[in-house]
Amino acid sequence: MKKIVAFLTLIRASNLIFIVLTQFLFEYCIYQRIYGSPTPAQSVQFWLIVLASVFIAAAGNSINDYFDLNIDQINKPSKVVVNVAISRRWVIFFHLVLSMLGLFFTAYALPIQSYWYLVFANMMCIVLLWVYSTNFKKQLLIGNVLISLLTAWVILILFFSKAPLQINNLLESGDKEIRFFRLTILYASFAFIISLIREVIKDVEDRVGDAKYGCRTIPIVWGLTATKVFVAVWLVVLIAVLIILQFYVLPMGWWESIVYCVLAIVAPLVWVFVKLLSAQTEKDFGKLSTVIKIVMLTGIVSMVFFRYYL
Repeated sequence: MKKIVAFLTLIRASNLIFIVLTQFLFEYCIYQRIYGSPTPAQSVQFWLIVLASVFIAAAGNSINDYFDLNIDQINKPSKVVVNVAISRRWVIFFHLVLSMLGLFFTAYALPIQSYWYLVFANMMCIVLLWVYSTNFKKQLLIGNVLISLLTAWVILILFFSKAPLQINNLLESGDKEIRFFRLTILYASFAFIISLIREVIKDVEDRVGDAKYGCRTIPIVWGLTATKVFVAVWLVVLIAVLIILQFYVLPMGWWESIVYCVLAIVAPLVWVFVKLLSAQTEKDFGKLSTVIKIVMLTGIVSMVFFRYYL
């Protein structure tokens, strides 16, 4: 049982649940609401893409813990499983198996002759997650942006896999395609920005161990004050966009979604902004990171409203 718990910790099972939930709600509440019920073949394709996404993310999480062992022993010693519950050799084995499964399910879901670019993109995700763990994570801003882009890719891969939408003819497409495109950009952008904010906050939380092992993250290179300004700017951008969107849907009478967005997404982000100004300790930034993760969840769940409003 301990081995199973350690394995789930290694692959960060809670983050994988986020991926499944995000893709399921995007498929069920947005795509199916616009285009109607899928065919059995389309349903199979969707779940294969979900499996591919989960396996690739799990592989990335495991190899990240492998290369971060020394840093994690300083930043979060109680959560270390590599060389404690699972040997490093087994971690490499898990990474290879999970990566191959991710690539297999991608190719099975998306035939190479028609979707070669998506198979290549997922293969590059595997490579980039390895390079992130070995190099990019220690570099200024590159690692943060990469993880944020990969978070957005969880949504974008579903968008690009949908046969009814011809991306090259988007401007000449019908109302369905335009709505699907807009909602894809909306949630992919939200995923990118909220992930970037959380990644930088986590870097502040982990700055002691990162500094000891030569990482050049934003808080180490720029300092705490400049990092706060960076995070605050992105928070203001995100809050402003969300508020503007509420005024956009106000004439449509989407009162339930407006109340939900204000209370469950905007208000927590405002709280994070206020608390960010006085945050100093690892514990302070740990709380901010936790609230941001909750906002990621509430943002994902907001897709439910489109099941009824579209």
